[in-house]
Amino acid sequence: MMTQTELALQLLAPLLAGGWALHAHRLYRRLHRVRRDPLTGLLTRDGWSRAADRIIRRHRDAAVLLADLNGFKAVNDRHGHDAGDAVLAAAGERLTAWCGKNDVAGRLGGDEFVAVLADDARLPDRLADLAELLRQPVAHSGEQLRVGASIGAARLAELDTPTLTAALKAADSAMYRVKGRTRGGRRLLVPALAAARRLPAALARFRLAA
Repeated sequence: MMTQTELALQLLAPLLAGGWALHAHRLYRRLHRVRRDPLTGLLTRDGWSRAADRIIRRHRDAAVLLADLNGFKAVNDRHGHDAGDAVLAAAGERLTAWCGKNDVAGRLGGDEFVAVLADDARLPDRLADLAELLRQPVAHSGEQLRVGASIGAARLAELDTPTLTAALKAADSAMYRVKGRTRGGRRLLVPALAAARRLPAALARFRLAA
């Protein structure tokens, strides 16, 4: 025959289990929110890095890009932080829509966004499409807010060390080489492609020198 203590524990067991399950669920949701930027809904740096590492391990033709919004500070200064938030939210929504089903986007902070692409096929065309998306006006309080984008990208297969850290460094270098000299906010750079584009001009100078 059960003691009163044993009977009480037996009756409380389902409630305790349910309580722990609810606590675990709330904890999971809290951690999920931490990994998501509340303004754009994109993954934050840590969450995105984990997802990007998984994609890079599974896809040999992956590519990483960084995008910085040109003119964002001017929008913030002239129209206020609410307008700046509207631009950031729109950029996050457009980047999400632009990503394919195997791609993952994130926000590193400020007006800097990042994405990992599972397949680098058509990369220049895709980056041009993204630049065009990001420069489309954002409607806010009767105003049409406009920013541009500097975009740098790196193909993992073209790096000496095909890691996420190396790809981010290469994409960052590519982005900052064009930052400050964009035209209409549409400038973008993939390191290997940029070198190829400079080749005909270099050959022409060589021929003239000869």
